[in-house]
Amino acid sequence: MKTLVKAVKIGLVVVVCFALLWTSACATKGQTGAAIGAGTGALIGGLANMHGSWGATALIGAGVGAGIGYLIGNEQDKKDAAQRQKATEEELKPLAGTTWQVISINPKPKEDYKSIVTHFRPDGKVVTTKTNMDGKVETVTEWYRIVGSTLILSQHNYVENTRFKIDDDKLIIDYGNGSTVLQRVS
Repeated sequence: MKTLVKAVKIGLVVVVCFALLWTSACATKGQTGAAIGAGTGALIGGLANMHGSWGATALIGAGVGAGIGYLIGNEQDKKDAAQRQKATEEELKPLAGTTWQVISINPKPKEDYKSIVTHFRPDGKVVTTKTNMDGKVETVTEWYRIVGSTLILSQHNYVENTRFKIDDDKLIIDYGNGSTVLQRVS
């Protein structure tokens, strides 16, 4: 009888492990790690104490395993996200390494500027330097990439897709509800 109870307990743990693994197939790596860690921890915890409080050690093992699995998977999610931020050389053409000065904005912004200069760096960052009428300088750094005739600008809290066109030494950016024309500086 004890052998049958032991086999049933092991079978239940194995079923739980496979269920967790199956349900985590489409989750983030952090969630997948937590599910696999929980199942593995439950199995190890349950098998470690087959003669005593099997359920308690399985639960403790599941909790510890879920935490460790999540930490490992979450770090991989962070690495993947950082890798996606990097644009390929092809996605940066033809703006990489160019500098432009704003010559018109439509509709006119609420605040006037002495100058607005935008530099598209070859590393996928675009740096815009605004000089206010009082001489105060403001700098904004964003990520950029190009897909067809769409310029994609992003920071940690937003993504903006704009249409763009280069006409000789002018860069025309259409935001849908407005546009900006820039003159090539270099």
